[in-house]
Amino acid sequence: MSLIPKKGTVYVVDDDEAVRDSLQWLLEGKDYRVRCFESAESFLSRYDAREVACLIVDIRMGGMTGLELQSRLIEAHSPLPIVFITGHGDVPMAVDTMKKGAMDFIQKPFKEDQLLALVERMLDQAKDSFAEHQSAASRGVLMARLTLREAQVLERIVAGRLNKQIADDLGISIKTVEAHRANIMEKLNANTVADLLKIALGQAAAKA
Repeated sequence: MSLIPKKGTVYVVDDDEAVRDSLQWLLEGKDYRVRCFESAESFLSRYDAREVACLIVDIRMGGMTGLELQSRLIEAHSPLPIVFITGHGDVPMAVDTMKKGAMDFIQKPFKEDQLLALVERMLDQAKDSFAEHQSAASRGVLMARLTLREAQVLERIVAGRLNKQIADDLGISIKTVEAHRANIMEKLNANTVADLLKIALGQAAAKA
């Protein structure tokens, strides 16, 4: 039997030790893995972007604020779902965070049931978001294997151009196009043209 919590990781960032302790006690009691940080800076230095997780962060802290932390995560294209802890006077500010992608905000003193429901929603979203994020990252790694010429050929394959048309476009022979196609298929681990399109366009675009 594994002793590792199965529900996912919850990051808590708050400069109030009592709040951190309270949240850790509550969430660990519900079988979540909890990692607490007293500042946004310490969180950023230890945050593992590969982990399926969510973030509960105080909107007002000394040093980097919760708002600034959200902006940093947005810049890094992080899929981490965020809920803000706010005081009564911070509600207009918290509404602004939701416009930037935060899932919700909770006011102090918060209700345990409300918080637990939010965490459950965030982790459900995190599983989907992180899967998409990893897929995009994997796609990026695969696409980086292509030479410039192979990328040009792939762009035209995606556009529906035939080998002869691609050859004319690029001023190369049909045999050279065929060789590039074979290399592209191999480098992108694609067995069929449909596989190739899914990788080149991304799963969502291929399904559209």
